[in-house]
Amino acid sequence: MARKLRVGAVGIGNIFRSCHAPTWLKHPEVELAAVCDIIPERAQAFAAEHGIAKAVADYRDLAAMDLDAVDICTPNLFHSEIAVAALAAGRHVITEKPDAINAAEARRMATAAEASGRVLMAMRNNRFTPHFQFLRRAVTEGQMGAIYAGRVGWIRRRGIPGRGGWFTTKSLSGGGPLIDLGVHFLDLALWLMGNPTPRTLSASTYTAFATSSTPADSAHAAFGEAKAAGVFDVEDLAIGFARFSNGAALQLEFSWASNIDEEAVFLELRGTRAGFIFRNWKLTLFGETAGALVDIAPKLPKLPYEQHGAFLRHFVDVVQGRTEPTIRPEHGVAMIDLLTGLYASAEQGHEVSL
Repeated sequence: MARKLRVGAVGIGNIFRSCHAPTWLKHPEVELAAVCDIIPERAQAFAAEHGIAKAVADYRDLAAMDLDAVDICTPNLFHSEIAVAALAAGRHVITEKPDAINAAEARRMATAAEASGRVLMAMRNNRFTPHFQFLRRAVTEGQMGAIYAGRVGWIRRRGIPGRGGWFTTKSLSGGGPLIDLGVHFLDLALWLMGNPTPRTLSASTYTAFATSSTPADSAHAAFGEAKAAGVFDVEDLAIGFARFSNGAALQLEFSWASNIDEEAVFLELRGTRAGFIFRNWKLTLFGETAGALVDIAPKLPKLPYEQHGAFLRHFVDVVQGRTEPTIRPEHGVAMIDLLTGLYASAEQGHEVSL
C-alpha cells in the first residue's frame, strides 16, 4: 500500500460533512489530520467526534502544518485565497466548485499550481457517475459522431440554498445558480463536446424570488445557512446561449426558483451519428440502425451514487502518481472565463465576444 496522505480540511460545513468527510475518514491511504473553520467550535466538535488531532480557526495555521493536501469547502470567495496559500506552502489542493469567483482569481490559482509543481483540482463530481462515464466512452469511441448542438440546465421550482447567507451574497458567491449549478452541467456538456472554445455568449439573468416566503420543495435548499435579514443580490434564473469556434452551439438554463412543473436536471447533445437526452438521471440515446430509427436505454446503476467520493479517490490516485487528472487548472480557468462572459452579457444586455 502507498503511504498515507495527511489531509487538512478548511470549511466544516454541510458539503464537507456530507460529501467529503465520509470518503476521507474511510480511505485506506488518507489520514484526516486537521480541520479548520472560522467557527472554532464547529471544527473542534468535528475533530473530537472523529479523533482528529488538530482543529484551528485560521487556514494559514492549517497550511503551515505537516500536510500533504488541503481540501477547501468554504464559500466561493475564499477558494482562490486558500488554494494559493496552500500551494505556496507545498500542499496539493482539492477545492469545491466553482474554482474561483472570477477569471483573475482562477488564473492566479493556475499560476500558483504551476509554480509549486503540486496538484490543483476543483470538484467535478458528476463526471464520475455511471451515466456520464458511459457517455464519455460513447463519445470517445465515435458512436455519436460530431457533436454540433445541445441544451443543458438545472432548474428548480423552489430551491434557493441558504437564503440571505453566503450563497445569495454576490461578494461571497460570485453569483447565483449560474455559477452554483452551472459549473456542474456546463462542465459535462463541454467535456463531452471535446472542450470547444467559446466564441460568443449571450445571457439574461433575473431575480424574481428574493422576497418569496414559499417553503422550499428541493432537498438541495438545505445547503448553506439562511439568514432572515441577509443579502440577496444574485440572480435566481439565468438563461443563455453559447456559440463555439468549431461551429457548435449550446443553450443553457439554470435556476434556483421558477414557476415550472418540477425540479429537473438535463443535458441533451446532438451528434451526426447519434444524440442523447439525460433528464433526472434517466438516459436515452437516439440514432439509427439498419435503416431504422432506434432509441437505446442503457442499463446503468441506479441512485444513489457516491460521485463526490469517486472524485476524491481520483484526487488521491493523482497525488499518489497512479493516474493523470481528469480536471486541470486550465480547465478551471476556461470554465470561469465562460461564466464571467455570460454574466457580462446579462449585465450589458447584449451578446459578448471572447
